[in-house]
Amino acid sequence: MFDPLPAARLLHQLRQDRTPLTRLPAAIAPSTAAEGAAVQVALAALVDNQRPAGFKIGATGKRMQAYLGVDAPIAGFIRHADLYRHQATLRFDDFIKPGVECEVAVRLARDLPPGPCSLPRALAAVGDFFAGIEIVDNRYGDLAELGTPTLLADQMYHGAAVISDRHDINWRELPIDALHGRIWLDDGTADAGITSDLLGHPLNGLAWLAGSAEAAVFGGLKAGQVVLLGSVTPPLWLRAPATVTVAFPPLPPVTVRWHA
Repeated sequence: MFDPLPAARLLHQLRQDRTPLTRLPAAIAPSTAAEGAAVQVALAALVDNQRPAGFKIGATGKRMQAYLGVDAPIAGFIRHADLYRHQATLRFDDFIKPGVECEVAVRLARDLPPGPCSLPRALAAVGDFFAGIEIVDNRYGDLAELGTPTLLADQMYHGAAVISDRHDINWRELPIDALHGRIWLDDGTADAGITSDLLGHPLNGLAWLAGSAEAAVFGGLKAGQVVLLGSVTPPLWLRAPATVTVAFPPLPPVTVRWHA
């Protein structure tokens, strides 16, 4: 029977040491999505003794799927210490190869138990909708050598998240499936996308997550948790400390400032 703890311990140690990961030793590496999800749960228990603050969903956009060479979403937990409101100040050298993504996110107002979930049901569970930045960290070598189960186990590049949090805009009156997002750095680097690229509607990602193996192993999605629904652009990889902003007008923008 597969024991997820040795892989979780090694992933945790590699992060603490800021050591890149090429592949896990065959004796402890997950070989299936179910085993990868089990390692992720074990990793969550090592780094946070609370229920996850939420989840990130990666590869929900066509551009991101093409960039990563995958054809389906992958989810990872977010720990409480890695979730920031409105803005964050981070140390560049705390990451191996940091990047930023242009995201929208939700906070759940009600539980979504494990199992099949429709778009209307997902929509009804959402309390808040806002812009976000996912901070990703390229800890990996060759993805083909690494393997999708290990990528899943390691939260698929996840480093941290910044959300614009609660605001007084009635998001239910917005065309959330057609919001234009933009991400830019203070050096002029920029990219843009639209939320319709996220599985056709951003909350299709939430419906997918509710029915996923990743959510099931954590006991489903809970009211109060935040879910990053995916990036409308490929990541912008940082070469040096920078200030990064994401905006999906008319939602409030979010900012990350990096320092040496």
